[in-house]
Parts: sequence; structure tokens; C-alpha cells
Amino acid sequence: MAAVGTLSRVARLSSCIGRSRRLIFNSTQSRGIASCIDPSHGLSDEQKEFQKMAFDFAANEMSPHMAEWDEKEIFPVETMRKAAQLGFGGIYVQPEVGGSGLSRLDTSVIFEALSTGCVSTTAYISIHNMCNWMIDTFGNTEQREKYCPELCTMDKFASYCLTEPGSGSDAASLLTTAKLEGDHYILNGSKAFISGGGDTDVYIVMCRTGGKGPKGISCVVVEKDTLGLSFGKKEKKVGWNSQPTRAVILEDCHVPVTNRLGHEGEGFNIAMRGLNGGRINIASCSLGAAHACVQLTRNHLLVRKQFGETLSNNQFLQFKLAEMATKLVASRLLVREAALALQEGRSDAVSLCSMAKLFVTDECFNICNQALQMHGGYGYLKDYAVQQFVRDIRVHQILEGTNEVMRMIIARSLLSESG
Repeated sequence: MAAVGTLSRVARLSSCIGRSRRLIFNSTQSRGIASCIDPSHGLSDEQKEFQKMAFDFAANEMSPHMAEWDEKEIFPVETMRKAAQLGFGGIYVQPEVGGSGLSRLDTSVIFEALSTGCVSTTAYISIHNMCNWMIDTFGNTEQREKYCPELCTMDKFASYCLTEPGSGSDAASLLTTAKLEGDHYILNGSKAFISGGGDTDVYIVMCRTGGKGPKGISCVVVEKDTLGLSFGKKEKKVGWNSQPTRAVILEDCHVPVTNRLGHEGEGFNIAMRGLNGGRINIASCSLGAAHACVQLTRNHLLVRKQFGETLSNNQFLQFKLAEMATKLVASRLLVREAALALQEGRSDAVSLCSMAKLFVTDECFNICNQALQMHGGYGYLKDYAVQQFVRDIRVHQILEGTNEVMRMIIARSLLSESG
């Protein structure tokens, strides 16, 4: 019931961001959504309402600035705080600490819609939400009350710190240590490729408090002003340029034991639990990019002329567009099934989250890349949004567990179950 109340609050705020449902393409968005790819199919009235609000926010607050944020590498703090006013800073965090209390499916719907306005910014918001959920789920009452309210309003921002220079896919081999001295842990080590690193306020850090392997890993919250915490240079990236990426460096970093989430040795499980949802979230961001690119390509074919007629009359391009639309809808259905499985705690949830991440990030990248090809030379110009969608979602096949690791997880599940 708390979620319904939150939705009513969000619905009232929708008037602040415009009443008309728009897509996301500035001057190119003159045509509505084709029925066969309409992302509202199968949703409840409440879900359609906050989906519409997310689309509207993407159209009005994100899409007009997407190219500038990318070119100038702007971290759009104020825009994200506006999104938080709509409940998007703690979408699946519990209402008692300021969250919206929505489901994993609701979350996927929102992230898909927001990504049509800017994938990079939405992807960071998804990571922030994952960190917020981890504190809400595994933190004690004091920790939840201390951190979650300001994360939900995005007065403070969070980063997830698992990957290290020497441990990417093999996350359980991480080397960052946390030695207990009195009532503090002394952290030493470094984390690589951290989204928001240096610009965010709260760092969810996986560190080794015990022996080798996953059971020796714990999870602690490190605040930005902690002595011994520093950051590497801002990385120059192909995409995801509206969020900074830096190394997080811990040198005799003193963190109170009271900042540990859960018990010692539970950190790896906490990290993986977060990533299950993170994989659905990032797949949802890929969906938004693919949806935008299908719409952009459809509009382009209807107006671009070659050989005396519009490209929409070319059967080869018609077939390509049909394939793109089919892969988009198939991807959306898989993501939503995985989201339901995770929400319900089903035994197939981990495998389905991995399948969704693998299939959807691969296929949505192919959709966006095909969209660029069908735009011809124009698709390679930064005046056209398709190239940015291609650049921004390429990394989705790498992060939150590479797609090769997703194959390993799925195969392990298949082969470990008795027939």
C-alpha cells in the first residue's frame, strides 16, 4: 500500500514535467510509438502512469542535454535531483527510509523509459539505486536511517566498488584488505572503473577481512571525506561520458566497524545480490537505447529519399527494421520475466537475470549498431543521436559481469541440475 501512495505522489508531480507523452528525439520525434513495439503493453494502469512520467522526464529534462553532457563530460547532478523528486533515487528502496517501494518490474519500466533520454545518466542512476538498495536491504536500522533518505533524494550520491585492477571477472580474488584495529577497519587497496568515483559521497566497498575466496570478503560503507580515501584521474571513455569514472584508492583508510553491512564474510553474497538486480537494470537501459533507435530509424526511412523514393520503400531495409523491432520486443519480454523472477525470489532468478543481461545487451547493441548503418553517413555524425546510443551501450556487454561470465553462470545452472 505504501507503493500506491508513492505512485499517487509521483502522479501529482507529473504536471511539473509536462502532460503530453513524448519520445526522446528532439526534432526527429514527430511520430508516435508504433503499436507493435509499444512498451506499455501488458502493464497496469499505475505502471503506465509512472512509465509515462519517466518518458516525459527523459524528453524534457534529459534528451535536450544528452549530446552536451556527452561532449563536455558533465555529471548532471541537478537533473538527477529532479528525477529523485519523482521517486527515482530509491525506486526499490522501502518507503520508511524515503524510497518508492516499487517492484523490480516497475524499476525496469522506469529505467527503460529514462534511457531513451540519456543512457549514460540513467545507467548511473541505476547504479545509485543498486547501492541504496544494498544499504536498505543489508544495513541495520541505524545505517538505513543514516544513509538511505539522502540517497533517495540524491542530496548524496553512491558508488559501487567491487572491481579491482587485478580482479574483474574473478571478483572473489579481490585484494583490498580491511584489518580490524579496535573499533575501526584499516582499508588498503584500490578499485578500478568506479562510476561516479570522486564525485559521489558514499562508496560501497568490498574488501577482504578474512582468508582467500568469497567467504573472506566483507562489505563496508566508506564516506567521501574519510582520511586515506583518494581518487585516480578521470578516465577518458568511448561512452558513458555524463558520469565520471575513476579509480578509488584506499591507503590506511580508517572506517568504523559500524559501517559494515551485514556480518564479516557476507560481502561477496551482498555484492552478488546487488548485481542480480543490476543486471536487469543495465539490460533495461539497453532496451531504452534500442527502443529509441528503432523509432529514429523508422522516422529516418520515412523521410530520407534515394533513387527517387523514400528508403521506407526498400524491402531490404523494411526487413532489417522488422528484425530490429522483433529483437526489441523479445528482449523486453525477457527482461520483464527476469524482473518478476527476482522479485518473487524464484529459484531460476539468477539464471534469468544472467540470460537477460547476456541476450538483451547483445541484441540491443546490434539494434543500435544497425540503426547507425541504416542512417548512412548521417549516423556517424554527432548531430544524430544514434551514434551516442551505440557508444553508450557498448559497455553494457562488459560491466555488471561480462557477457562471457553470464554464459558461465547459465551453463553452470543447466549442468548442475539433475534431469
